[in-house]
Amino acid sequence: MSKEFPPEIYGGAGVHVSELSRVLAPLVDLKVRCFGAPRDPVVDGAEVRAYPVPAELASANAAVQTLGVDLAMVGDIGGADLVHSHTWYANMAGHLASLMYGIPHVLSAHSLEPLRPWKAEQLGGGYAISSFVEKTAYEAAAAIIAVSDGMRNDILRAYPEVDPDRVRTVHNGIDVTRWERDENTDVLEAHGIDPAKPSVAFVGRVTRQKGVPYLLRAAALLPEDVQLVLCAGAADTPELGAEVNALIHDLKATRSGVVLIEGMLPRREIVQILSNATAFACPSIYEPLGIVNLEAMACGTAVVASATGGIPEVVVDGETGRLVALEQVQDGTGTPLDPERFVADFAAALTEVVSDPARARAMGEAGRRRVEEHFSWSSIAERTVEVYGSVL
Repeated sequence: MSKEFPPEIYGGAGVHVSELSRVLAPLVDLKVRCFGAPRDPVVDGAEVRAYPVPAELASANAAVQTLGVDLAMVGDIGGADLVHSHTWYANMAGHLASLMYGIPHVLSAHSLEPLRPWKAEQLGGGYAISSFVEKTAYEAAAAIIAVSDGMRNDILRAYPEVDPDRVRTVHNGIDVTRWERDENTDVLEAHGIDPAKPSVAFVGRVTRQKGVPYLLRAAALLPEDVQLVLCAGAADTPELGAEVNALIHDLKATRSGVVLIEGMLPRREIVQILSNATAFACPSIYEPLGIVNLEAMACGTAVVASATGGIPEVVVDGETGRLVALEQVQDGTGTPLDPERFVADFAAALTEVVSDPARARAMGEAGRRRVEEHFSWSSIAERTVEVYGSVL
């Protein structure tokens, strides 16, 4: 059970559900229930059914709409041996299905509402609802799958009533056959990126947790010939969008080579942009794991990332890229204790990598080897089925 499923994917959780479903389908009788428009009835061996927001809730708060979809889903779970939900959007559907049919509920934790308080900007009172849903589901679940050890620790801090034995770490993965290095330049040229110059790439949504404003401030401190390529989704709120747009405007006024590509690009274009980047930047202040780092590493690109959440379990400092220390306020916001120092340190790490292309390339090659050896989806599917077996 998931909000996201292809082709409607906008974040890492959606990528996870898509890839996990593909490798689980040969191992279990898999039925996918998701939000949104009708899908193909069978995708990669899984039966798929989608649920729109009920017409009566078209003008309701987004959190209330979510509960409406969840309730519609519950009636379609009869006969299942186990229900597995992803993100708070589907957690209540999983929880209620567990109660209704007496089956175990396993949930995958991709993020935590208590560690994303800025969502109150987005959802208003709906944030209190999403927080209630998540807490209720986590405390009742038969098993919780954390995508990193860092995420597991966050779960136990945020929800101390949860039995630690019920929380298992199963890392996110990546399909290395779909994310392979592409050194062609047609996509770069179409977007105005100069293949002959070093570049720093960012791919992600413009949300508080991704730390885009810190990256934009750091970019002002980079060597003049370094390009900044921002593949950015829509901002979560008008206020954040205005802040980011103002920083981009100021950056363009002081340096050339600032390329903004708005919206979700096809994977082929992302692969080529990542493959040709000297470094990939992940300035997140909250990141349970960060599939996008795996994607960059699979493309053979050095990663410069903040040392928070599950990122240090992916990026090996000095080997596959650089980790930037980040001391954070312990109020759930993830705000750096010293924002200016974080910006300066992030800029210094990026400068170090882009100033030595040979070393950056070696880091990228090491990153590719690391994802091949440690983050394959086949092993993740097997570990997920082991979790199922432990609660059946």
